[in-house]
Amino acid sequence: MSNPYQIYLISDSTGETLDRIFLALKAQFKNFSYETNHYSFTRTENQVLKILETLDDIDKAIILYTIVDNDLSKFLNEEAKKKNIPCFGVLGDLIISFSKLLNQEASFKPSGQHALTDEYYKRIEAIQFTMNHDDGNLSDDLSKSDIILLGVSRTSKTPTSIYLANKGFKVSNIPLVNENSIPDSLKDKKNKFCIIGLTADADRLVEIRRNRLNSLKDSTSTNYINLEKISKEVESAKMTFQKYKWPTIDVSRKSVEETAASVIKIYEISKKNV
Repeated sequence: MSNPYQIYLISDSTGETLDRIFLALKAQFKNFSYETNHYSFTRTENQVLKILETLDDIDKAIILYTIVDNDLSKFLNEEAKKKNIPCFGVLGDLIISFSKLLNQEASFKPSGQHALTDEYYKRIEAIQFTMNHDDGNLSDDLSKSDIILLGVSRTSKTPTSIYLANKGFKVSNIPLVNENSIPDSLKDKKNKFCIIGLTADADRLVEIRRNRLNSLKDSTSTNYINLEKISKEVESAKMTFQKYKWPTIDVSRKSVEETAASVIKIYEISKKNV
């Protein structure tokens, strides 16, 4: 097997944006063997030079970077070119294009997305709210939720809720045991809540639940992974969602990100219909 590519991810901030961009990029190539090397908070020429020194003996290196300072970005490109290392900035041209389009100068401030703005505090508040309203907690306070997720066990309610909270949505999630486990306030068809049911294939749930029990070293909860019982749970949940006309999302083969994107789309449509 050939040596993997060495991907150098260089950022002037936390590197979170760059990680997401590379995640989307690598998904486009099936035969791509690589190792990543992360360098965050790179803001001086001296830091750049020290990073490039580590590439002297690397024959399959690629640099991706998010550096908003034009001078430092140019310096990195020039030094990489001297070493014949492919080097790609993933934000620079976009910022310049937006600057022209909006007819205003960009701030070129590192970590600008992490500034303590109203949007930042809103996101922190949403995360706190969502954590407090996980797994059916504080069900008497649901009216403050932007989104309410219901589903049987292991339908990705919690990870989806946390992902949405990081985008600023206040989310409550409620485990669906049977119709009686649903708070009465949600059953009123006149309410304006954005309620979404999460469901999954029974076979898929058996697999996920079994892995969960194995991680807990629990060999006693046999009903929890009984296919017939789970099938009935899933069918009962679907019937409940249909009864109250709640939109549903099948998460069987969806990632958390994909599920969250579907939730947001439903939420936006519901807001338009209010």
